[in-house]
Amino acid sequence: MIRSDATFNGTYPYAPHFTDAPGFPMHYVDEGPRQGQVVLCLHGEPTWGYLFRHLIAALRGAYRVVVPDHMGFGKSATPQERSYWLQDHIDNLERFVLALDLRDITLVLHDFGGPVGMGLAARHPGRVRRIVSCNGPTPFGQADAAERLSANAQVSPWFQWILKAYAENRLETVLGELGYNILSTLKLNGFENHALIDDTWLRAYAAPFATPAECAGAIGWAKGFASGAHQIEVPSVRALDEIRSKPALAVWGLADRTLHAEHFLPMFTALFPQATIHRLDRVGHYCFEDAPEAIAAHIAAFLQQA
Repeated sequence: MIRSDATFNGTYPYAPHFTDAPGFPMHYVDEGPRQGQVVLCLHGEPTWGYLFRHLIAALRGAYRVVVPDHMGFGKSATPQERSYWLQDHIDNLERFVLALDLRDITLVLHDFGGPVGMGLAARHPGRVRRIVSCNGPTPFGQADAAERLSANAQVSPWFQWILKAYAENRLETVLGELGYNILSTLKLNGFENHALIDDTWLRAYAAPFATPAECAGAIGWAKGFASGAHQIEVPSVRALDEIRSKPALAVWGLADRTLHAEHFLPMFTALFPQATIHRLDRVGHYCFEDAPEAIAAHIAAFLQQA
């Protein structure tokens, strides 16, 4: 497990905070004015709050930026007795938000942080002010959501590998060594800026997965997809109407080979037909690594305008 005070050569210089509200020590960063609007950033697989390090720096002067690490990721604990399905992460996030009494929230969603954040929005639409999707799916009662998820999986190397490895009983073996094969896993999902790769960057992303037991979160997310264990939260009619009325923004790296724009941007626009969409060429799945300045500028402008 990463030391709570680890900054990775000063590249993640944010004070660690923890809460036991979800039933395990959940780590989070909490930067900026405590009375300000909340920007809640949700990561996916197999990253952690480190993904948002540039966005935190860009926004914390004017907003309260809260960045939790999901169970089994980053500096959060990896309980061995828990399951790591989507609904578990939604439960954890709900308990986290209620414990901190976060309101007036702008959700910033990446990867599986998308369905986790939309699950929170379904349960507590009144706490959400805005939605920002950055290569993060926004399933929220769309009639064709399952069809789009399935179509995307058929053309995604990552999802195809998960299904094959699960069928051959290799998934846990390979992902259980994620601390050693983190670079190949990140590249399979897709980033374009190879200049990112140095010892500090690799150590930051590998550190949460030092042992097979510490890989339970990454294994659980992949296994949940392959086995069909993940359950997308279904919003009530009231929640659907309320969230549809919120300002929304999508920023999508078009070089994403894991979550293809052709499948997920229509899902977003079905929910938010008037929303602005920024399509970024030569930006991959880990868009916050490939284009941190551009994305921060788009989000800052959106926060000021909406």
